[in-house]
Order: sequence, then C-alpha cells, then structure tokens
Amino acid sequence: MQMDDLLQRYFGTRDLAAIAPAALPDGIARMRVDFGLATDRAARFALWSMLLVLGEAPEIEIAFAEAEDRAAARRLMEMLAAADPHEP
Repeated sequence: MQMDDLLQRYFGTRDLAAIAPAALPDGIARMRVDFGLATDRAARFALWSMLLVLGEAPEIEIAFAEAEDRAAARRLMEMLAAADPHEP
C-alpha cells in the first residue's frame, strides 16, 4: 500500500495537508476498523503507519503479534522522532 493511496481512500485527497479537519475523525475511524480486520501484515503495517502519522496509532504491543513487526514499528517511530521538521 502506498501512503498517497491510503490518503485518497480514507480522506479523498492524496495531500496530507489538504485533509479537511472535519474529515479526519471519519477517515481515522474507517482506518481503525480496516486495521482491525486486516490479516495481511504489510497492509496492517501501512495502516498503522498512517495512523501513527495522524497521532491515532494503537500501542505497538497491541497492534502487532509478530516481533519483527513490533521492531519495524519502533524503528519507524525512532526515524520520525529524529526527522528534522524543517527539512522539505
């Protein structure tokens, strides 16, 4: 799954900055439902990653049964925390 595809599917735009604030709760709710129903590990990770960016991701230990997926989630969190918000 591509992040821009997820944005289009859940929020009707491929631009994160263009999401209308009123559209966030419904899109996030649909993402959380799909995350809970997803059985494909890659799809679950993509949905969790987008939820993380939106500040709505479930806890890693709850979200992922596989140790590899938990480790990847932690690495993603570390990378995002280390990113300079002023870089393009």
